[in-house]
Amino acid sequence: MAKEKTPVTPAVRALRAAKVPFTDHLYAYEDKGGTAVSSRELGVDEHAVVKTLIMEDEAKNPLIVLMHGDRQVSTKELARAIGAKSVTPCSPETAQKHSGYMVGGTSPFGTRRPMPVYLEETILALPKIYINGGKRGYLVGIDPRDAVRLLNPTPVRVAI
Repeated sequence: MAKEKTPVTPAVRALRAAKVPFTDHLYAYEDKGGTAVSSRELGVDEHAVVKTLIMEDEAKNPLIVLMHGDRQVSTKELARAIGAKSVTPCSPETAQKHSGYMVGGTSPFGTRRPMPVYLEETILALPKIYINGGKRGYLVGIDPRDAVRLLNPTPVRVAI
């Protein structure tokens, strides 16, 4: 079987421009399957699969939250951590408008507009993370320190 080519997405362009080494991980995307499907298909721990969530504060300012695949975000704790009154997930249409990516293929790299990034602090303890490469069914494997270098995220503890 021929090896599938790396999709050329804004995320891949951003990683290449920053000279970040990454590995390609293509899998059969399942609608609403989430990180459970990608971890199963790729044979990796779901805890190391990092989801990119687009949320908004009460003033409709968009932000990115990076969270372990097997955890949820406490929006109450997140709001408290960032000094907002409230934080809510964006609708798929709004998330796509902010990020430039379809839900299920949202990457924190190469977004349409810059947004503040919040990273679940425990992700930094992982040796390698698998994060969306900007296309449904495509993750990139990178060192979490490279993600920090590129995204300059604010570490938070908001996992539940």
